[in-house]
Amino acid sequence: MKKTKWTTKNFFESFKCALTGIKYVFTSQRNILIQLVFAIVVVLIGFLFRISYIEWLVLILTISLVLFAEFINTAIETTVDLITEEYNKKAKISKDISAGAVLITSINSIIVGIIIFGERIINLFLQ
Repeated sequence: MKKTKWTTKNFFESFKCALTGIKYVFTSQRNILIQLVFAIVVVLIGFLFRISYIEWLVLILTISLVLFAEFINTAIETTVDLITEEYNKKAKISKDISAGAVLITSINSIIVGIIIFGERIINLFLQ
């Protein structure tokens, strides 16, 4: 493997870089905090309704997918900003596509939430 100035020396340094990236996203991106609040609320609702093991797996995977999409979106937007600070149609397309990926995963999470919790919530109000 070719070494560059960006190559980490060991596992712990790689882990530290990853934590730095996580910290950056959580301190610089408003949407990730909104998504995290929704994730916490959904997890609490999962405990309240005592969802099944499989439902927990789907829920955790869905939450992770939304957060992952937001991280990738932030990386793409940061890279585009590094390349050009001036308006560029292709830069806009790149940013729009990565934002679209976040939107798709967010819509997916709503659908998953409806599938897991919809009937339970309806039954709660019908009792």
